[in-house]
Amino acid sequence: MLHYQTLPVTPFQQNCSLVWDDTTRSAAVIDPGGELDRLTAAADALGVQITQIWLTHAHIDHAGGSAALARQLQIPIIGPHPADQFWIDGIAEQGRRFGFAGAEVFTPTRWLADGDTVQLGAHTLNVRHCPGHTPGHVVFHSPELKRAFVGDVLFAGSIGRTDFPQGDHATLIASITQRLWPMGDDTVFIPGHGPESTFGRERRSNPYVGGT
Repeated sequence: MLHYQTLPVTPFQQNCSLVWDDTTRSAAVIDPGGELDRLTAAADALGVQITQIWLTHAHIDHAGGSAALARQLQIPIIGPHPADQFWIDGIAEQGRRFGFAGAEVFTPTRWLADGDTVQLGAHTLNVRHCPGHTPGHVVFHSPELKRAFVGDVLFAGSIGRTDFPQGDHATLIASITQRLWPMGDDTVFIPGHGPESTFGRERRSNPYVGGT
């Protein structure tokens, strides 16, 4: 069975998630923005081994620790979609601007596209390309868990910002309604910041996408 634990990291309180398979005890870390010692300590406490990094997008609070963690553990970086290359190219500058020491440019081991899958033990998660917040944003969906790790596409009661370079409001709304809602109202989503919610709850009450 798959399990996960969410750890808010960095001054941005970004929801980094550890996802692991209880048979192999192998784990993926989703969006290691920083505080890598906390992440590795949490993995040790759970008795799991981090074997992969999965990125929803390349903003500093989500991807700032990727290069260092990949080098430290000798593991691959998987994602995001290649449309976020320009954000990766500028990640060191993002780090200087927002006070993230040591953020490094990296090259993902594997880029992701809509319809791809990622694997953890015997478990498969589906990848959906959900641009709008950034052009290369992806989401990881586990039908088995009825969970989706959505980064900064959707929040409880809100949606992702679209005022960053190459952000687009209409594209974000389309990503939510065309890519997320079909995952089912009972799917719980883990956003990049703040509490979990369900797609059904957001369809009913979110002021930005309610009723869509």
